[in-house]
Amino acid sequence: MSSKDGLREHLQLRVETYAGHRADESPRAFTLGERRVAVTEELDRWLDPRHRYFKVRGDDGHVYLLRHDMSADTWELTLFSAGGGRGPRLSST
Repeated sequence: MSSKDGLREHLQLRVETYAGHRADESPRAFTLGERRVAVTEELDRWLDPRHRYFKVRGDDGHVYLLRHDMSADTWELTLFSAGGGRGPRLSST
């Protein structure tokens, strides 16, 4: 097992979603390893042919970019920005 595989295994991402009246799932909380982060704000969302992306703020004040692979029904943390929003902004484009 490579160290990259070990890191991926250690930091498993589990996402709790909510499907509203349109059955469009959006993340409400996620667990990274042993740490649970509640989503306090959805900052942006967008689609590409295979994935849905969600830029969210967690209850810890940090910004996360979550990617949902729709065909495999798996989630991945693709970007993390520490801080309360006073630093550089993450662009969704």
